Amino acid sequence: MQKKIVVLTGAGVSAESGIQTFRDAGGLWEGHNIEDVASPEGWAKNQAMVLDFYNERRKKIINSEPNKAHTSLAKLEQSYDVEIITQNIDDLHERAGSTKVTHLHGEILKARSTIDESLIYENRGDITLGDTCEKGSQLRPHIVWFGEMVPMLEGAIEITKKADILVIIGTSMVVYPAASLIQYIQQGTSIYFIDPNRPKVSHDYNVTYIDKNAVEGMDVLLQKLSIEVY
Repeated sequence: MQKKIVVLTGAGVSAESGIQTFRDAGGLWEGHNIEDVASPEGWAKNQAMVLDFYNERRKKIINSEPNKAHTSLAKLEQSYDVEIITQNIDDLHERAGSTKVTHLHGEILKARSTIDESLIYENRGDITLGDTCEKGSQLRPHIVWFGEMVPMLEGAIEITKKADILVIIGTSMVVYPAASLIQYIQQGTSIYFIDPNRPKVSHDYNVTYIDKNAVEGMDVLLQKLSIEVY
C-alpha cells in the first residue's frame, strides 16, 4: 500500500511561474489594495473594477506555464498516493499532471452565481457586468475572498488527517484557515517545510526544514524521499 503524501501549497509555488503574490508586492496586488478587489465589500462597491482585476489575472494565468516544482509534485504520484491542497487559484498543478487537487481559495478559471453558490461554471474568458447565471444573477469569479467562508476546508481537514507525510511548500503559514491544517495530522507524521524564509512551527512536530525556493526545494525533497523509501 502506498504511503499518503498530503501537500499544502501556497503562492511561492506559482510565483516561480511569474504569477505575482500579494505578500511580495508591499501590500498591493498588481497596484490594488487587497480590500478593493478581494472582499465582499470591494465587490459591493465596484463590481466592474473587481471583474477587470480578475479578468487580467485570468489572462496572465492562462499564459503562464507550470514550473519544475509543479512537475516534481506530479512525479510524486509515481510512488505515493498524493493529494494537493492549494491556496492558489490557478490551474498549474493540474496542468503539470497532479490528479488530486483541492483548491481552498477557489479557482480563477471558474465563475459562479452571486445568488446560488452551487451554480459554478467553467470559464476561461472575461466576466463582464451583465453576464448572468441561469437564474439571472450576475456572475462573479469563483474565488474565496477575505471574510468569506472556505467551503473546501472540511474536506481538506479530512485529507490532512490521513497523511503519512505532510509537505508544506511556498506558504508562510500565516493565512488562516489554511495555516490551521497542520493541527490535524496524526502524531508522528513527518513534515517537510520548503520555503526560503523559515516559518515558526511548534517544536511538537517532526519537521525537516528545506530553506530553499519551491523549485530547488522540491529537488531536495525528491532526493530525501527516495533515500527514505529505497
